[in-house]
Order: sequence, then structure tokens, then C-alpha cells
Amino acid sequence: MKKTTLSLISLALACLLPLGTLAQLGSPLPAGGTGPGVHSPDSPFAPLAERADVLAWSVLTDVKTQTVKNRLLPNFPPNVQALGDKTQRIQGFMMPLEPGEKQSHFLLTSVPMTCSFCVPGGPESMVEVKTKAPVKYSLDVVVVQGRFAVLKDDPYGLYYRITDAVAVK
Repeated sequence: MKKTTLSLISLALACLLPLGTLAQLGSPLPAGGTGPGVHSPDSPFAPLAERADVLAWSVLTDVKTQTVKNRLLPNFPPNVQALGDKTQRIQGFMMPLEPGEKQSHFLLTSVPMTCSFCVPGGPESMVEVKTKAPVKYSLDVVVVQGRFAVLKDDPYGLYYRITDAVAVK
């Protein structure tokens, strides 16, 4: 992985620490559907349409965190753990990690970005995607299919990854 890509992932996930820390400490998060994976009604983008042929974000966001040696780690329920090492299809919004018209390594998020410096949710509402062939960047919903991994202790704080992914309709 390129150093700039790793820096972008680290920076994006570092922005999540206060939110995750507050949630871990039991502090209330703002009301009105502003948590991870929730589509803001003020967004200029339409929310994701329900699809039976893709893995639902509601499944992926159903994860708790636990403190292990002063670190917050995901604690996945059995149904989420069972998704790992299998081909999965997921829809979402592209969050490029590098500039360019075509992307072969990006984050797929459950809600669209509204600011180029802000991540749209926590690590449970994004999937790192590595494609076989570059995919044209789009503000529209993208569907990818590939080998899904559930990451129990990723050094960059990611929870999910799809490799050998291809864009599908």
C-alpha cells in the first residue's frame, strides 16, 4: 500500500476517535439519526435503495466495540463473522483514497461524503475496496462484489475489506 494511501486512511479513521470514545464511555450521541451509517435528510444525495442482492449495511453496522489493552477493537456478532472469507456484494458511495478518474483502492461508505475532509460514519459504516481493475469514480451508488474479510484487529482501524472486487450493476 502506498504511504499516501495509508496516511489518508489513518487520517480519516483518526477523525473517528472522539466519536468512538464518546460512544464507548456511554456519552449520548446527538439525537436525530446522526450516528454511523445514517443518511442525513439534508444530504443532496438520495439514500441507498433497499436491495435483496447486496449485503445490508444494517448487518455491518451491528457491531460493538471492546477495550483491549487501551485499544478499541470490534466485537462482531456471529452472523457478521460468518460473512468473512466469502464472496459478498455490497453497495455504497465511493470515498477515493487517491486523486484520479479511476480508482482501484477506495472506501465504500453507507452514506455519501458531504465534505472532502470528513468521513461519513464510523469504521462499521465503511468497507475498504481493492479492485481487480480500476473503477471510474462516481458520486452515484456503486455496487462491488469480491472476497469479503471481517477484520478483527486491523492496524488502521478498519472493520471490513473486499479484495479482488469487480463493479457490478
